[in-house]
Amino acid sequence: MWYFLNVIFNIINKKIYNYFPYPYFVSVIHLFVGVVYCLASWTVGLPKRAPMDNKLLKLLIPVAICHAIGHITSNVSFAAVAVSFTHTIKALEPFFNAAASQFILGQQIPFTLWLSLAPVVIGVSLASLTELSFNWLGFISAMISNISFTYRSIYSKKAMTDMDSTNLYAYISIIALIVCIPPALILEGPQLLKHGFNDAIAKVGLTKFVTDLFWVGLFYHLYNQVATNTLERVAPLTHAVGNVLKRVFVIGFSIVVFGNKISTQTGIGTCIAIAGVAIYSYIKAKMEEEKLQKKTT
Repeated sequence: MWYFLNVIFNIINKKIYNYFPYPYFVSVIHLFVGVVYCLASWTVGLPKRAPMDNKLLKLLIPVAICHAIGHITSNVSFAAVAVSFTHTIKALEPFFNAAASQFILGQQIPFTLWLSLAPVVIGVSLASLTELSFNWLGFISAMISNISFTYRSIYSKKAMTDMDSTNLYAYISIIALIVCIPPALILEGPQLLKHGFNDAIAKVGLTKFVTDLFWVGLFYHLYNQVATNTLERVAPLTHAVGNVLKRVFVIGFSIVVFGNKISTQTGIGTCIAIAGVAIYSYIKAKMEEEKLQKKTT
């Protein structure tokens, strides 16, 4: 389900950007549809809404802000370059996670873990050098997204709570939506009112435009929800391997669906990066499992 929802989201998302290149507004729609979904779920009691207090809110605000920044910058990158290229750059996320753990949280990262990240950096560099859709906006936005999601994971650890993942993600979505609305209004509002909406409706018609936005928002929320629920149910190693394979699926499907031309060097670089992420994820998850075993014994 996680893979299926993610692939469908990426395909619809890129198709929208091909006729409606407004990533800030589309980012707001993603979160808005998700928030409506959460409110409707709470109304019918599936799940029952967990209570929120000031202490938990203060812990969740930094997580939601990082989620919002990472989400917007990912979409700016998706709109600017090929989906496959954005996902290749986003494969660098473990590198930023390791750096943050060592230099911000003060955790000692073993040399073998750093060594496993070398293929990721080399692979992304190779892919970037010959990527046919390369531009700096797409590249830098994807890099900022990596940093934002790294900080999100740091703050998430600090905000560990007994609340179930469905309720937790719902609250993060609501706060992130509030964060995303002002930049969308300031940066894209005037253009949208002047010609953005009219151009999109002229190209595809009002019905298709509205239904595309609805479906992309729904698939965005559902894939994140399923990913969060999966993390809650499986061992770290299973989830880590799942995350790597998800990128392979998305990159593969996006190349097939959009007919992206990729150079041989970009293809090799992408494969090296994905292999590096797989090795890193395996070593990291093994370490997590050993820690859990030590605690239980």
